Amino acid sequence: MVSHVSAGDVTLPLPAPGSGSDSGAGSGSAPSHQAVFDSMPDALLVVTEDGTISLINAAAERMFGYTREQLVGQDHRIILAEGFREGFHRLFNRLRSDAGAAHRPPFEADGLHRDGTEFRGEVACSLLHSDAGISMTVSVRSTSHREEADAGLREAMSLLSATLESTADGILVVSTDGQIAGVNDQFVSMWGIPRGLLATHDDEAVMSFVLGQLTDRSRFLDKVHELYANPLAESNDVLDFVDGRTFERYSRPQKVGDQVVGRVWSFRDVTPRRIAQEQAKRAMTDLAEQAAQLKSLAFQDPLTGLANRKLFNDQLAEALRGEACTAVDVLLLDLDDFKEVNDILGHHAGDQMLIEVARRLRTCVRPNDTVARLGGDEFVVLLTESPDPDAVAESIVESLNVPMWIDSTMLRPSLSLGLASIVGDAIDASELLRRADVSMYAAKAAGKNRYMRFQPEMMNALVQRTDMEAGLRLAVDRGQVTVHYQPIISPRLGEVVRFEALARWERDGEWVPPAQFIPTAERSGLISEIGNHVMTHAFAQLRPWLAEDSARSLAVNVSGVQLKERDFADGVLRLAESSGMDPRQLVLEVTESVFLDPDCHVIRQLGSLREAGASVALDDFGTGYSSLGRLQDLPVDAVKIDRSFVSMVRTGAEKMPILSSMINMAHSLGLTVTAEGIETSAQAAYLTDLDCDSLQGYLFSHAEPESGLEMALLRSADAIDALQGLGLGR
Repeated sequence: MVSHVSAGDVTLPLPAPGSGSDSGAGSGSAPSHQAVFDSMPDALLVVTEDGTISLINAAAERMFGYTREQLVGQDHRIILAEGFREGFHRLFNRLRSDAGAAHRPPFEADGLHRDGTEFRGEVACSLLHSDAGISMTVSVRSTSHREEADAGLREAMSLLSATLESTADGILVVSTDGQIAGVNDQFVSMWGIPRGLLATHDDEAVMSFVLGQLTDRSRFLDKVHELYANPLAESNDVLDFVDGRTFERYSRPQKVGDQVVGRVWSFRDVTPRRIAQEQAKRAMTDLAEQAAQLKSLAFQDPLTGLANRKLFNDQLAEALRGEACTAVDVLLLDLDDFKEVNDILGHHAGDQMLIEVARRLRTCVRPNDTVARLGGDEFVVLLTESPDPDAVAESIVESLNVPMWIDSTMLRPSLSLGLASIVGDAIDASELLRRADVSMYAAKAAGKNRYMRFQPEMMNALVQRTDMEAGLRLAVDRGQVTVHYQPIISPRLGEVVRFEALARWERDGEWVPPAQFIPTAERSGLISEIGNHVMTHAFAQLRPWLAEDSARSLAVNVSGVQLKERDFADGVLRLAESSGMDPRQLVLEVTESVFLDPDCHVIRQLGSLREAGASVALDDFGTGYSSLGRLQDLPVDAVKIDRSFVSMVRTGAEKMPILSSMINMAHSLGLTVTAEGIETSAQAAYLTDLDCDSLQGYLFSHAEPESGLEMALLRSADAIDALQGLGLGR
């Protein structure tokens, strides 16, 4: 079986793939087409338009190490070395688009033997037209045996090849007719030219790729034309790239004997050298100024002009080595609630406060004492041979308590100061600083705006804080933090309308007060896990009670730490959906401090939850920094009057305009009001007469676990009945 094909103007009958129809021809007949095909000394292949090998001869089997059955039907790239596998379709299309020629001049490419070895071959291609469509005939001739007839030319080419690969420059060799004759690996790497593009031998495409990287293409081409107009000329210039690189370009003629056979272009990347030269120039210009600045920065705080941490540490070490090492005192202090100054008035005001604090500190010590700023709002004073360090500490507290005016705003700084001294016992600098730090935090715990001298028992408080954090972390991991619920009643309806979910921790048989472990949870980052645990259990455990009346609701406390989590709102809504909880029955209780955070994301979180139907209540109202008038600017739906105001009601006969003002202001803004800490009938009656919407406290019930919900409801009902018996409520 044969298939008639044509190459150019010639039509040839060739055996179809896999055909053996001529294999049994007698000795007297003409040679079969397959025999003629197989007798060709060069490897012959027919490749279809999609790159599949459809026919090979015996020479191709020998050259590539595959049998005919193994190669026919395979992708042609199986016999090409890396770097020569991507040019087939470009070559095929070029042959087909060139109407005047069905073949191209031979070119060299690297083949790949079945055993993995590579070899160089000369390749010739032409189009083949058959009944099955257009294919490409490929003739491959090994060049391994070829020897140069001209010994001089061979020597020149050998030297050129050695030069190409031994230099660190990128080398491009171009023939006199403008064709690329050779490149080295460094040239390809420097210009980033794909190997596949080089394999196509499409010099125009390579040149276009090169020009596309330059800032001035026309100057590049002008120089090329100038040199080819004067073949003996040499040139050296600079090329600038669009990516910021700089190459030096050198060109010289390439001769064999006295004949110019081409031109050698060499390219050197001088970008690091140029950058280094520019940097050196700038460095020399700025050296004197930089030296002065570095000397200042090495030992001085740039904002306040005080000594910095390094200078303080050096002077403390020197004091401990000197003769006065038994009379060394360290006073460590930071400003209380300094973050709120930055958040409310801005960082400029905060910086001005730090500068004024530094000025006042210097007035409280002797010239030879050291005052340093360690960073942020933390300062330290080093006293040596001071007759009365406690008097210095007192004067610092008094000095900083004097009001200061910043940007037309009066501020009264508050500070916590810790004093540690060497009293005969030999301790190192780090231990002395640690004691000052411990005593400073003791001053904060004692109420702030004071100083405290280090006492050994303060270490116990530090140990207790550390122990509490470790115990709380273990309790969270073991699921030992439980959820209790305290009812909130409506005097108007005379029934429980809401439960507040509260985290409770029992440790070693005793309940740890929330006021102790909640701050620990916030400092340690455990508050997020605890908050999620509370909501998960509350949503599930109160679902039956909430389902009975859509007007009922569940309140949960939310920390500012939780609101800073990017997906907090989405997480709450996903949890509500999975628990069958209606977001409209959810009340999120937050303290006013969350609204002082400059991160607008916190406000957006609350906004997303309110849009979904949840309510936001301002907890501990009246104890924060805002006035009643600022309520209208906060994204809240309700306020909870702090128990400290409720506790001032003893007999019910008191005149307390602040309570009535709070409730009236909230109502005028469309907010509901809950009073917490109700412990007596007199307090309940007083708040009810002021039209307080909801009441919460021990008068109705303590917080109870899930198992005590019925009991909490019964106690609340009894308390409500008792109040109604006194003529209150409905």
